[in-house]
Amino acid sequence: MKLHLLKYFSVLAEELHFGRAASRLAITQSPLSLAIKAMEDELGAQLLVRNSKMVQLTPAGAAYLVEARQILDRVDRAAAVVKAVDSGITGRLDIGLSPSLIYREVIHVVDDFNQAVPGVDVVLHEMPLTEQQDGLMRGQLHAGFANASAIAPQLKSIPLWSDKYVLCLPEGHARADQAVVDLRDLAGERFVMFSREIGPANHDHIIAIFSRHHIHPRTVHRARTWLTVMAMVSQGCGVALVPSSMAKARMAGIRLVPFAGAAVLVPARLLWNPALMAPALATFVQSATRTLKRVRARGDAARPGRR
Repeated sequence: MKLHLLKYFSVLAEELHFGRAASRLAITQSPLSLAIKAMEDELGAQLLVRNSKMVQLTPAGAAYLVEARQILDRVDRAAAVVKAVDSGITGRLDIGLSPSLIYREVIHVVDDFNQAVPGVDVVLHEMPLTEQQDGLMRGQLHAGFANASAIAPQLKSIPLWSDKYVLCLPEGHARADQAVVDLRDLAGERFVMFSREIGPANHDHIIAIFSRHHIHPRTVHRARTWLTVMAMVSQGCGVALVPSSMAKARMAGIRLVPFAGAAVLVPARLLWNPALMAPALATFVQSATRTLKRVRARGDAARPGRR
């Protein structure tokens, strides 16, 4: 059944008058009459009773009208959805997320976008940088929030607020109550490290910190997330260096303490693939740029949830 025939039938069922229906459809009565007859022949049922005085729906015609209107409504909705998605005001964005960044300005970025463009669902997927870059290349992700100082040349990015590293010590550690700790005093400690396979940027930055302080860390465990690193420290498995924003996790059994020397930053970026720039993604990047500028101006990037 052709859609234009359903439209003809629907309009005629509303008007119950061939002349008025033909006028609304911008056709003459003859093709309208022929179209209705063709529909009845195809369906094998009479849809309308018509004579020189009146037009009425048969029971079969009334039942068919319900179905026809549902089909026409769905076609109209489908067209509206396509136009909305094409204009970037509805749809879905799949975005990668390095777990620790949930404690930074990512929530600000997503909240601002959700308020500005409520028709687009943002779905966050927890994954490390390596998987995010692969997903962006393959078109499986639209964007990603990741700890990274360098990215694949095919991608574009904007920097997030740079966090800094601090010491993570068990709360019973002899230096847990100090205001500042000299890393060289911990040279003999066992260290819980972030796995380089999962987060090369995180791992390499920490190794660089140890190198500057002439420490050769005795690594006892390698973890895939900062929360796991801190959990191991809380259970006495060793000590670690973690981003200061992880204090927002409020994990029991640990203390986060600054260490002496110049602050070492924890770089993070919002990544996307410019070769796969959907309208909704372009809107998201623009919104994120505005949010990051505002958050930096206020100096509260590490305080998600506050406005």
